[in-house]
Amino acid sequence: MSWHSIPLKFPGTCVVCKKKINVNEIALWSKGNGVKHEKCAQVNELRCLVCSGPAGCPSCEFKDNCDLSKVSQLCICQKCISEPNPLVAYRKASAKKFRLLNVKN
Repeated sequence: MSWHSIPLKFPGTCVVCKKKINVNEIALWSKGNGVKHEKCAQVNELRCLVCSGPAGCPSCEFKDNCDLSKVSQLCICQKCISEPNPLVAYRKASAKKFRLLNVKN
């Protein structure tokens, strides 16, 4: 189902953060799913330094202590960390991305 951006005609409660959404506030609505704030619809997720895929922030063990706006953007995903020698792959990827660093393998 798709979410539609509309000004609310009635007050509602965000299905993500459970906070109130006031009348005439722009929100995302989906029939059968409810409403949510526009900012709650934006999923912030870091990219894996090694494979450039999503790092898996929503299921990360550190998500309760992690502020994505302040942490290093150099995360590694669960798939890459479970590969043999993940540290070597991480070092190679960081050396390739940041050529000025003097990283020794």
